[in-house]
Amino acid sequence: MVPFAGYSMPLAYGDVGQGVFTTPVIERNKCQRILVASHNHVRTSAGLFDVSHMVQSNFRGPTASEFMEWLTPSSLIALNPYHSTLSVLLNERGGIIDDTIITKHSYDAYYVVTNAGCRERDLPWMQAKLEEWNASERAKAGPVEMEVLEGWGLLALQGPEAASYLQTLTSFDLQRLTFGTSAFVPIEGFNLHVARGGYTGEDGFEVLRAENALKISIPPSQTVDVANLLSKAPVQLTGLGARDSLRLEAGMCLYGQELNEDISPIEAGLAWVISKERREVGGYIGAEGVKKVLKEGPSKRRVGLVIEGAPARPIHTTEGAKIFAPEGGELLGAITSGIPSPTLGKNIAMGYVQSGWHKKGTAVEVDVRNKLRKAVLTPMPFIKPNYWRG
Repeated sequence: MVPFAGYSMPLAYGDVGQGVFTTPVIERNKCQRILVASHNHVRTSAGLFDVSHMVQSNFRGPTASEFMEWLTPSSLIALNPYHSTLSVLLNERGGIIDDTIITKHSYDAYYVVTNAGCRERDLPWMQAKLEEWNASERAKAGPVEMEVLEGWGLLALQGPEAASYLQTLTSFDLQRLTFGTSAFVPIEGFNLHVARGGYTGEDGFEVLRAENALKISIPPSQTVDVANLLSKAPVQLTGLGARDSLRLEAGMCLYGQELNEDISPIEAGLAWVISKERREVGGYIGAEGVKKVLKEGPSKRRVGLVIEGAPARPIHTTEGAKIFAPEGGELLGAITSGIPSPTLGKNIAMGYVQSGWHKKGTAVEVDVRNKLRKAVLTPMPFIKPNYWRG
């Protein structure tokens, strides 16, 4: 177990992939074997992640769609009901306060998931913006309310066998759910809100308990029962360690590493969350900062790398890795995430480099524990995604 955002979180489960272990694994080499076994099981079968530490909120009211389009740069009014999108919360400079998944249930109802590590920043900020909105003429058609779902559960079932396993528990045809959509699904006596998507690059579902059409998530009294239901063979419980390696292979950002308040969505390769029209028209918090980066061009870009010899670690750790031009040339940037990829058998990483050095196939060098290692900029995701799109 490791501390994370005020929670005690499982890095790995001691009996996954290593039948002789029945207690939490402490030794680093044993833990690494279990992390790899868990990672590989999700890539080939199915794993269940407890992500109940994530902050879940409902926004409801007659002007909820207009408010959400001011709070974020995404085109949510045009989003169909029971569809989801990745989005970002931006400061006035256009820097990323947090990344978020937004699910639209109706024109006046949204479900939002934000990062636990950003909770102390996000919740007061969103509440302040909500009060500002409700006090303005923009809310004259009706105010918006925010409800934080404290103590409610959230589970992610991921992997190529996730759908076939879940299908055995319901009469609902899961083929009707494509990537980025959701529905209320009856499963073994529970009315679950099931959203197709996830953080691993594999097909999968995020599962929530529905109290009614607006109050979603798993009540504390039922979280364990739902988790037990969803973690039977072939599904295995999966911890934070494998979650990080899976998301990195899938080329997905982690807040605090690839994203922070000094990085714009343009630099982070997330320009696609802002429609062409909204890039030009604005109308959301941080719009002027985003327009400035678009006009002047980003000074740096998020890139993927494959590194020879040894894995590179993020710049903010004691093993921080800097990126240089070949032959020990100028400093270009830094690594933000790096691992030995269990799937590819290569050392992969993400980082930021100066614009102009961000093209795929560009050769660079990475300082790994005071030794320059050759690396090549590589398109992301590193693995082919297996999302179900119908």
